[in-house]
Amino acid sequence: MNNDFTFTIKSLCFDENYQPSNNTRLTTNFANLARGESRQSNLRNTLQMINNRFNTLATWDNPNGDRYSVELEIISVDLNIGNATSEETFPTIEVLKTNIVDHKTNQRIEGIVGNNFSSYVRDYDFSVLLLDHNRDQPKFSIPQNFGDLHGNIFKCFVNSEVYQNNFTKKPVICLSVSDAKVYHRTGNQHPVLGYEYEPNESSLTEQYFKKMGLQVRYFMPKGSAAPFAFYFFGDLLNDYTNLELISTISTMETFQKIYRPEIYNANSAAGKCYQPNLKNPDHSITHIVYDREERSKLAIEQGKFTEETFIKPYQTLLEQWSAAYA
Repeated sequence: MNNDFTFTIKSLCFDENYQPSNNTRLTTNFANLARGESRQSNLRNTLQMINNRFNTLATWDNPNGDRYSVELEIISVDLNIGNATSEETFPTIEVLKTNIVDHKTNQRIEGIVGNNFSSYVRDYDFSVLLLDHNRDQPKFSIPQNFGDLHGNIFKCFVNSEVYQNNFTKKPVICLSVSDAKVYHRTGNQHPVLGYEYEPNESSLTEQYFKKMGLQVRYFMPKGSAAPFAFYFFGDLLNDYTNLELISTISTMETFQKIYRPEIYNANSAAGKCYQPNLKNPDHSITHIVYDREERSKLAIEQGKFTEETFIKPYQTLLEQWSAAYA
């Protein structure tokens, strides 16, 4: 690997006292919740929803439904760009790490890293590069080498010594399903992940994450309203324990119920053939304040920030490094 690039990891506890750091993308689910007048009740209610959902899935030896709770860490990854005279850093990736507390045995069990996925370079790719490329095009198309740099940075991080020194397993990222696709339920059922679904076609998001080295499978856990997209390395069903998988489901389903209630807090669950609908009126709202409009505006601002402070100043270096890494 090129010695110009190294990574630094910082960890911050996500609890009811959480304050977003200056480098956190403000469109990130947990950062959006942690601002404004409702910040503390937002955080408290979100954490309670996560714990409740965890215990509804981990029912064995848990008669009162209160055996477990989930502790969350925000993992921020900075890319260090070194040279002979100075070293500069850029905030590249932010993910969530779950930890499980077993109140019966007083054990703290390591969960899964990944879950939520946040990236300034992805903002640039989708909110600046892709939009600019298609501005005057009669037909939508993808720029050449779209996602290559982002994918190589992510793979480089996951394969780095820094990652391996901090985490015992590869990341799993859990995203919402796309309202542009139709999902069909298969006969495959996992005891924790639930019924598997298959989409009718591939998406740009799937192709983008494939460049990060990740494959995808879709599952709807018991009690969920819709399937989730699980992006992973290796073998999702056998590389992780039931409690690890439950920690991801409970965390990300909670965020999706807040952010996409039309899909994940719908009053009726997905059937054998399912197309998500972001205009579905038959859903319930959580008591958690979330600014969706601000989120979409900020993605463009953050993409432009990335372009000005990272892509343009280091363009030649980044292109050379990415080509060599690939």
